[in-house]
Amino acid sequence: MAFIGRTLAGLSFVAALTVQAKGYEADWESLNERPCPQWWSDAKFGIFIHWGLFSVPAFAPTGSTSVYDCYAEHYGNPQRWEKIKAFPEYHAKHHSGKSYSDFAAEFTAENFQPDKWASLIKRSGARYVVLTSKHHEGFALWPSAYTPYFNSMMMGAKRDLCGELSKAIKAAGLHMGFYYSLLEWRHPHYNKADIGRFVDEVNLPQLKELVMAYRPDIVGTDGEWDYPWQVWRGPEFLSWLYNESPVKDTVVVNDRWGKGMRGKCGDHYTTEYGGLDGKTNDVDAVLASHPWEECRGIGHSFGYNRFETVDDYMTNERCIESLAEKCSRGGNLLLNIGPDATGLIPVIMQERLLAIGRWLSVNGEAIYGTTAWENRPSTMPQDRVYYTKKDPEHNGMLAWQRTLPEERHHNLNIVSNLPPVDLIRIADNANRFDLADVPNANALYRAKDDRIHHRRKDLPRRYSTCGESRTGLDRHVGELRQLRWIPVDRRNLQSL
Repeated sequence: MAFIGRTLAGLSFVAALTVQAKGYEADWESLNERPCPQWWSDAKFGIFIHWGLFSVPAFAPTGSTSVYDCYAEHYGNPQRWEKIKAFPEYHAKHHSGKSYSDFAAEFTAENFQPDKWASLIKRSGARYVVLTSKHHEGFALWPSAYTPYFNSMMMGAKRDLCGELSKAIKAAGLHMGFYYSLLEWRHPHYNKADIGRFVDEVNLPQLKELVMAYRPDIVGTDGEWDYPWQVWRGPEFLSWLYNESPVKDTVVVNDRWGKGMRGKCGDHYTTEYGGLDGKTNDVDAVLASHPWEECRGIGHSFGYNRFETVDDYMTNERCIESLAEKCSRGGNLLLNIGPDATGLIPVIMQERLLAIGRWLSVNGEAIYGTTAWENRPSTMPQDRVYYTKKDPEHNGMLAWQRTLPEERHHNLNIVSNLPPVDLIRIADNANRFDLADVPNANALYRAKDDRIHHRRKDLPRRYSTCGESRTGLDRHVGELRQLRWIPVDRRNLQSL
């Protein structure tokens, strides 16, 4: 009877979706007219969280020439086992006799503290979070009525992980979102003969269940590549989402709603480790006219891989430059972390997030709320100088300079909203600068309590700043070494 009830509920929901709302109709031409909510375009930086049963074995081979072969979250993919023998060999050695679903009992989340996760993410400077509510394995991180026995409330953790994290993230003042996999490797109805039943009884009702239960600001689908959009029937769901759902004005969706649809639909397009769909050669041309986001891990895997070493992870410097580079092209960065099965975030991932946060606390003005500058040079990656734009009149410049061999001395330099001459300068990571290093510096200004204070060049040779206080110059000074930049209002200088 329970199964029949769930089936009827799913069919009832699907029937409701077929009634087109007065706003956006259930077709791509209408849906693609919806603008991407501005909050998302301004946020620029989000944190992706891959967490699931794959966090128990936490294994994938490292060092492959294909990044997809390094995905620990694909541990349960039967096709991957046929292609890459390291998976079945590892399983036979360490988990002999276990089926993949047996990992549910070991997915305990015993150390999961959502408030601490939220605090860490807020300190990273990220403005939104996307959690894998259900990955390709089919295990739901919430008590879904449509997978009543294979979810985190019934097995392993015995907690509503989606609900707990959603509450903590929103309490921290951030936007919460969910990733949702359309495909399931092991569901008995996920096959060509029964796919219509699977969509009716699992996908569509689960998507609505997530929205109604947690009010997410992001719904990102994946695993769409097996069937065209007509099978997945995404437009029906999106018409309801945009017209009737409680998040209709704020929700953002991606472009993974059917085979061949990446870069053709959704509020934003999504690249993964730089690629769009594996077929498009000129990715930049596709991204130029539409909001977009790059998703990638700090390492090679999204899910936690216990065998990745420091050589597999991006350095602090590389993480920051990746953010700057994506923003300079008008995109967002969704940077992934992969907690272990107990709910602990690896220390190296925490350290990377905190390093980004420290940098954004000084330089965020050149990141948040920016767009791509249409006249940016094509040599940005080679020059390691990145440009952003914040309003029609001024451009910003992110200048990355390698001045010392040790990474701890590498500073990403910023000029945001660059006027013709006037700049404000932030000290280097020693919180001090040397005027002798600044060519043509006639006067120094220090911003404090929203006022600009004048200091002459005949002050002591080394001038120490206080924390994040701002200092500036009254003329364009050419090349600077190891300095960060933010804008100064010319009128403030003239009023001195």
